[in-house]
Amino acid sequence: MELSRYHPNNLKRISEGMINIHPIQRGGILTEEAKKILLSWADGYSVCDVCLEGRVDLIKNPPINQLKQDVAEFLGMDTARFTAGARHAKFVIMSAFKGGTLVLDSLAHYTSYIAAELNDMKIYEVPNSGYPDFRINPEGYAQTFERVKEETGRYPDIALLTHVDYRYGNLADAEKVGRICEEYEIPLVLNTAYTSGLMEINGKKLKASFIVGSGHKSWAATAPIGILATNYELADRAFQTSKVRGEWSGRAFTKKELSMFGCSPVYGLPVITLMASFPKVVERVKHWDEEVEKARWFVREMEKIEGLQLIGERPKNHTLMHFESPAFHSIAKSHKKKGYFLYHELKKRGVFGVQAGMTKNFKVNTYGLSWEELEKVANAFKDIAEKYGVEVED
Repeated sequence: MELSRYHPNNLKRISEGMINIHPIQRGGILTEEAKKILLSWADGYSVCDVCLEGRVDLIKNPPINQLKQDVAEFLGMDTARFTAGARHAKFVIMSAFKGGTLVLDSLAHYTSYIAAELNDMKIYEVPNSGYPDFRINPEGYAQTFERVKEETGRYPDIALLTHVDYRYGNLADAEKVGRICEEYEIPLVLNTAYTSGLMEINGKKLKASFIVGSGHKSWAATAPIGILATNYELADRAFQTSKVRGEWSGRAFTKKELSMFGCSPVYGLPVITLMASFPKVVERVKHWDEEVEKARWFVREMEKIEGLQLIGERPKNHTLMHFESPAFHSIAKSHKKKGYFLYHELKKRGVFGVQAGMTKNFKVNTYGLSWEELEKVANAFKDIAEKYGVEVED
């Protein structure tokens, strides 16, 4: 066994010192406040040093119990829990509707499907418009609800909408879908893994029964941490407590929440970094319009490269974007590094995050980049294009 491979000198992060435009990284970059407390709370179960109630979310110092309520208020909901990622939050919700029927958008993250499968749910999809914009029409929810009724004799138990999808970065019309769900009296799960923490979200205004978020994708926290917020009407259903009792010992665990496996699995840095970043997150969502403006500028600059074009909705309403790039793909076919050439060329120019091997299509995220950094990234792509004889507009 070669243990030297795990020496700190061999664990340097490959993206260190570069501009990271990886689609899942931008919203999870820690604030300076979060970085300051990293070492103090780095031990495995660090917040459990002071747990008196038997559940992480009830700890009063550090103020996790208060954070739980502040996060719920921030999202326009009544109560919240911290989970092992957005995927776990969806699993928790669906476990409360086990064996039921779910309607979800056809751009939903794969974990939405897996969570449903684990809970024996029958799923129906709301179609998208297909290439090149892949939009979800809110009316598709009403049509799918009726299809479910026609085929099963009853309307679905819950609906799920992916606020911004991970493939194209399209911003769905949550307000319209929320109104439709309210008319049908079907609880709406709004997956905000790429929006809450970046832009303002108010669950009550959007008529959402559940808000799912990702701390490590969009709330400047270390992984893994997700957020599950709901209203008082459904909180007891989602957060049922244990009723089991040992048949010999008589042991019982009445304070433990079943869907959390007793206690939210965020025992150290995930919840502490989310807490430390929270004030900045509350502030930064007010500046979302500027992030969208920068994203649209970036699209315009990228499309100056011959053949390169944005896939997904126009104009762009989010910083996660997907491009198709036939010119880079053509270069890759004859390049000695094949599809990896773009990845290596970007690294030479201090840019990291385009998936290695991808040239025909690739995704990037510009959230939080300064104008200077944004220009550097755009120029890196243009410089590579010109190096290989691809035309770039002035």
